[in-house]
Amino acid sequence: MLILQRKEGESLLIGDEIEISILSVEAGRVRLAIEAPKSISILRAELKKAAEVNREAADEEVSPLALLGVLPEHGRGKEDPKP
Repeated sequence: MLILQRKEGESLLIGDEIEISILSVEAGRVRLAIEAPKSISILRAELKKAAEVNREAADEEVSPLALLGVLPEHGRGKEDPKP
């Protein structure tokens, strides 16, 4: 694993086609801009994990409450402004 430090307004490159820019850092949150070809999938890690659990649940019986446990705050991310 490579660990880098970047400041607001700085960016990093992955290969020749992917650029990740730091838009802002506020109150422990980082806003990123990712520029990549449309053929590259970009997905938040918790959504990928939820999809994997969903696939496993389709293959076997799993309680719906167990599925909720893989999502932050029972399926609602902190960025969700809804009450």
